[in-house]
This record gives sequence, C-alpha cells and structure tokens, in this order.
Amino acid sequence: MSLFLQDFQRKIRAEIFDMEKIAIGKKLYDYQQEDLNQIFERFGSCASDYNLLYQLPTGGGKTVIFSEIARRYIKNTGKKVLILTHRIELSRQTSDMLSEFHVKNKIINSSVKSLPDKNDYMCFVAMVETLNNRLNDEMITLEEVGLVIIDEAHYNSFRKLFSFFESCFILGVTATPLSSNINLPMKDSYDELIVGNPIQSLIDNGFLAKANTYSFDVMLGSLKIGINGDYSIKSSEMLYSNAFMQSKLVQAYEQKAIGKKTLIFNAGIKTSKQVYETFVDAGYEIRHLDNSHTKQQRKDILHWFKHKPDAILTSVGILTTGFDEPTIETIILNRATRSLSLYFQMIGRGSRIIPGKSTFDVIDLGNNAARFGLWSNPVDWQKIFRSPNYYLDSIISDDAIERRFKYVMPDEIRERFSKTENVGFDIEKESDKVVNQGLKTAVILERSIEQHTNMVTENSDDFAEALALVRLLDADIADRVRRYCYQICKSTKNFKAWVEDDYKKKLKASVTKNF
Repeated sequence: MSLFLQDFQRKIRAEIFDMEKIAIGKKLYDYQQEDLNQIFERFGSCASDYNLLYQLPTGGGKTVIFSEIARRYIKNTGKKVLILTHRIELSRQTSDMLSEFHVKNKIINSSVKSLPDKNDYMCFVAMVETLNNRLNDEMITLEEVGLVIIDEAHYNSFRKLFSFFESCFILGVTATPLSSNINLPMKDSYDELIVGNPIQSLIDNGFLAKANTYSFDVMLGSLKIGINGDYSIKSSEMLYSNAFMQSKLVQAYEQKAIGKKTLIFNAGIKTSKQVYETFVDAGYEIRHLDNSHTKQQRKDILHWFKHKPDAILTSVGILTTGFDEPTIETIILNRATRSLSLYFQMIGRGSRIIPGKSTFDVIDLGNNAARFGLWSNPVDWQKIFRSPNYYLDSIISDDAIERRFKYVMPDEIRERFSKTENVGFDIEKESDKVVNQGLKTAVILERSIEQHTNMVTENSDDFAEALALVRLLDADIADRVRRYCYQICKSTKNFKAWVEDDYKKKLKASVTKNF
C-alpha cells in the first residue's frame, strides 16, 4: 500500500466515528453518518481510481452527504473535488449546500471559458456538457482533482467524462442505480454499490412522508415503446390528451385531491397544456410549466405554487429532479412509464416532511404501481445493479396488468339499477362452469346477456327507459367482452370490437322482447 493511502487511512480511522457538528449547525443524521463512514472506508482501502456507486432514496439527503464528503476529503487529502450535475438548477443547489459546509467552490457553467483562478478553489461544480466541451477544447484542465462526485449518476451523459479522470476516485450518487440506457448498465462503469436506508425505514423514522396510493385502471394498449425503452411521447400524447382521459383525470382529482396542493406529471407538453385548459374549464386555478418557459416565468410560477394552499401545477419532466417543495400534498402521475427511476423521482417530489405533514397522496393514472409496486415497497438494488437486464425483462406487461382489471359500476349508474341486488358478473368463474359442463364458450356471453336483460327489465317502467339503461351498460359490456376474449385466447382489437357489437345487438333484442 502506498504511503499516501496509509496516511489517508490513518486520518479516516481517526475521524470515522466523529459525529462532529459543523460550525453552521449542519449535523448528519445517524443513517447519513453510517453511509458516509462506509464511503470513507472505501476511500481508505481501495485504489485511487476506484469507481463507487451510492444509492439513497429521494429526500434522504444525498446532497448533504456528498457535501460533507467533499469537505472531509479536501481536509484529509489536500486534493481537489469535482462535482458533476446534469442541470444548472442542481449545480446552483449543490454550490449553495457546499457553501453551507464552508467548502469554497466555483460553478463551471456556460459563461466560464477558462479557469485563471482555479488555484483559489478546492472544489468545482460543473454541468456535464459544459465541462466536456471545455476539456475537449483544452480550455480547462483539472489535474489536481482526486475525487469526482456524480449527482444523479444513473444518467448516461456522465460517461463521456470518465476518460478525463481515469486516475481519480469516482463516486456516483443516485436514488435509483438503474441506467437510463438499457445498453449501458451501471455495473460496467462502477466497481461496487453501497445501498443506503430504504424508503420504508426513512418513513418509519420520520425522515420521509408516507405515500397513500390510489390507482385508477387505464387501458394502455395504444401506447408504443420507443428506442429508449419507455413509452413514446407521441403515443402518450395521443392517449392522455383525449377527452376521456382528461375527464378521468379531473374525476380522480375531485375524488382524492380537491383542495390540496397538487403536482401533475405528464409525458408531453401538448398533454400538459390540455390539462391546463381542462382544469380551467372546470373552474380550478392551475398553472402549466415546461422547459420552454423563461427563467423568470418559471420563478413566478413556482412562487405562486409555493404560496397558494390549493394550487394545481401541471408540468412536463422539468420538475422530476432538483425541485424541492415540501408543501405538496398530492402527486398525480398522469402518464405511464417503464422507467423505474422516473417513477421514484416523480413520487419523491411529494415525500418531503414539514410540521403537520406526515403523509401525501399519489394518484396513479398509468398503472405504474401495478408495474413497479408501491413506492415504499422493498427493492433489491444490489440485484438490479448486478443483473439489470434480468430486472427489465421481469417487468410485468401491460397486457398482464390489464387482465386483472374488473369494471366497477360508478355510483350514479349503480343507482339507476338499485332494484338489482348484484350487478356483477364473474366471466372467469362462469367460464370454468361452462368448461366443466362441456358447453360451447358462447354460452358464457349468453348468460351474461341474460343477466344484463334482467337488470334492465326490473329497473325499467317502460321501453324508452329500458333502452336508456342499455346505453348505460356500455362500459360494463366492454369489460365483460374483454375478459371473455382473454378466456378464449382471442384478444385482437377487431375480434373484440365484433363481439362487443354483437353483444349489444343481442342485448337490445332481448330487452325488446321482454317489453
């Protein structure tokens, strides 16, 4: 072992259990200190070019931890620290936090063309694209850097800088150690993963708010998967901008979130603007925010959102990272995603605690909870880190999710059938009966039509009212036909449409005969 590493290890051992309180009053929580100690043990025992990945949930205080890491590393080694971010807002937040830890730092942004004053700083915060350009153009050199810290390390844009810091210790920090590019797994860039406290533990110990999740079933058959492995923006816009989904969103808001400060995440700008118009038409005060807004417009909108108790903000992407508003009471996922990282990031925006807030609501309009599990469920990050393809291949399909859906008659329609004790019909159970009796599968729908006919007949006083009740059964019929097609393994769009149309004709004929 080199004399440098021996000396560094000695310094680490001397302060590894030092729960010192920094002069400005910042003190790490126990779980943060434990993780920091693990990281510094690696600094002392591993080679100087070791690549380490650290996972901690959104809201767990990653910026606080790596700011203290930077402070101690500079103090113990005399070497400089570089912190990389992928957005300017994160650069500013990181710089401010470092200053709170008395780490003098300089932001390398687009206005910085060279570093004539680099000897005045022991720490730099840089945007990845800006720094990459400066290093390639040889306008900036950072030979004195011994530690590179990468925030939101699951983004792949950082990889292009690794070649400039091959002799440095690299520490990647992320809430979700799953690469944003399925073809570039994180295990290829990092030697080891350290996993921090899980979400449920942070909730139990009062560091994060508990999420109450309300899922509304959505048929996602029209969505297409793009080259990045997630649903394409175009197909998402087509689904979530239509009148039915917009109405479903407002109904979900009115059922679970009305009067609460609400942040809505959408897949595309068109959808978000449509959400804005829909809520305005419904009489609600709402703002829309996307990356086309100016810096001042964004500042004004977020100021309004912060100070209005029942504010509704509809957005696209821009607030998934680097945005911290603890007063948020409801998160609405008005989109579907196949990205586990994005799922955690969106929900995490509501997890900050403040006095009087220990829970928040999540309204899921993309079957995301069914796809990934609840936000606070245990996740085996080590397994995902080691075998990302195995995890990605095991994500439950939309078809499998939708097979579980069962129609629940809305209260206003159920009231119209109040004379009928049971309005449900178990297609799967009926299918088993028909098979056991050796009958044709068409008998399943015949029995369903008979039950619907009885429902309409006993709740109608005349033929006109009966026809009106038949029309109210459209959604129930579509659900029964869908589940019937699953049972007979014929679920093509055209076949389902034909069966549904035939069902309605036979139901109307049956009702007509009764009258």
